This record gives sequence, C-alpha cells and structure tokens, in this order.
Amino acid sequence: MIEELLMAAAGAGAAAVVYAGAAARVVKQYERGVVFRFGKLRGRVRSPGFTMIVPVVDRMHKVNMQIVTMPVPAQEGITRDNVTVRVDAVVYFEVVDPADALVRVEDYRFAVSQMAQTSLRSIIGKSDLDDLLSNREKLNQGLELMLDSPAMGWGVAIDRVEIKDVSLPETMKRLMARQAEADRERRARVINADAELQASKKLSEAAAMMSDQPAALQLRLLQTVVAVAAEKNSTLVLPFPVELLRFLERATPDAKPDAAPHAPHRAPEREIPPLVDGAGAGGGADAYPWSRTAAAEDAIEDLTGTSVEPAQAPRED
Repeated sequence: MIEELLMAAAGAGAAAVVYAGAAARVVKQYERGVVFRFGKLRGRVRSPGFTMIVPVVDRMHKVNMQIVTMPVPAQEGITRDNVTVRVDAVVYFEVVDPADALVRVEDYRFAVSQMAQTSLRSIIGKSDLDDLLSNREKLNQGLELMLDSPAMGWGVAIDRVEIKDVSLPETMKRLMARQAEADRERRARVINADAELQASKKLSEAAAMMSDQPAALQLRLLQTVVAVAAEKNSTLVLPFPVELLRFLERATPDAKPDAAPHAPHRAPEREIPPLVDGAGAGGGADAYPWSRTAAAEDAIEDLTGTSVEPAQAPRED
C-alpha cells in the first residue's frame, strides 16, 4: 500500500514538473509577451521576467521593443524640376503597443518598409533637386510625418527618417560642377575688385601725404631702387619722373604741321625787281640803278648764302 502511494506521488510530481515546464515562460527585458487563449487576446501584456501560461490553451508571442533600423531600397523618381534621381533612405522605428502590432497588421516590419518606399517616391516628386541636395532636414521631417500617421494605428512609432544618398546622372554632375566653378570664379573676381578698391583708397591717401612732403617721394624712389637691386640682376631700373617730361614738352616750341621733319633749310625766295623801262641789253649805268642792283644782290645772297659786293658803275673814258 505504501509503495503504491509512493508511486502515485512520484507520478504526480513528474506530471507537475512536466506541466510547470510547459507553462513556464521567460520574457527578456527588451521584449513583451502577448498571450492568446483559444485565439482570443488576453488583456494583459506580460512584462519582462518569469511568467506562466496554461499549456495547450494559451499561446504567447514575444514582441521586440527595441528600435529597429530598416534600410529603404533606392527609389528612382523625377523631381519637380524634371531631373531623374535615385534616393535611398533609412527608417528608425519601434513598437509602442505590442498587441496592436500583432493584431492590427499582419507583418508590421513589411508594412513599414512598403510605406517608407511609397513615401520616399512621393517626396521625390514633390521636391526640387536643390532641396534634395541641401535641404534634407526638411525632407526628413516630411518623410517622418508621412510614415508616422499610418504607423501609429499599427502600434508602431517612427523615431526618425534619414535620406542617405542621392544619385545623379553624369551629365547633371558635370553641369553642377561647371556651375560651382563659375560661382567660385565670380566670388574671386568680386574679392579681387574689392581688394583693388581698398588698395586704391590707401594709395590715394599715401599720395596725398607724399605731396605734402617731397622728401617722402624721394625716399619711396630709393626704396624702389633697393627692392630692384636686391634681386641680384645686372639691370638697374631707375624711375623717370613724368613731370620732367611734361616740363620738356612745354619748353619745346610747336613745330609747323606742314613742314617736313628732315627737309633741308632753304632761304625764302625774294622777287627780283624788273628792269626799268628803256633798258636794253647794252645799256649803261642808267640801265641798272643803284636801288635795283642792291635788291638783286640781296636776292642772290639769300638764295646762295654768299655775300655779293655792290656793283660799281662803269667809268666813261
């Protein structure tokens, strides 16, 4: 009798151990347990730690409560300014209601992935290329709002959405490089012009100060000579004052515009007075009066450059 009791107690103990092993569950810290009894959701979500369920009757599903990092495949689309781009992104989300994540949607991971791809294509069509390249913070916020609205009904909260890369065609890359080069050249020219303006103002102030002190101009001239001679070259450059050239130009008399630069000097021609009336080829002293002869001699002297003695009147025998 005692042996039978011992055998029955041992069998009951073994059954209790088997039952406890089948009913015992351990929920980790980053998980939550959702129990279904005969397919019906139990109201209480099991917290982390050791818990018990009814074997065969209950089914417990563990839901990960960690933040999930899900890459969004690259989506190709046309921007609002008609540029074809490929954009990929990454979504960070977490489950906030384990019961809704299991009951309201079949696979919340797949649902979030498809919604992210659709929203990414939609945001590409609504944005310009410049916004995709330089205003990503605003686009990330827009994507987060587009995903968070339906995901809240699934027991999922979108933590953040980030656009990782924007792929452009090669022709567009070359055009953007040319645009950036032109913009940098424009800024370089503006900076150079500003520097020239500042330098001209300083030079004008220096010229005004040097005009008050003539010795300052001489010292500046000597500094220039020293700077040129410091290069150890065989040629010495001396500045020539422009004022001296202007002084020489004012001192030189104006030349006649119609005179040839290399024409020989020629005395002005003088008209020879005509002979007196009644003078013949063999006339005497009356044929060439003294006044007429002197005028002719002056003309000959001007033409030949030699002096001519006055003609003596012939004597009568």
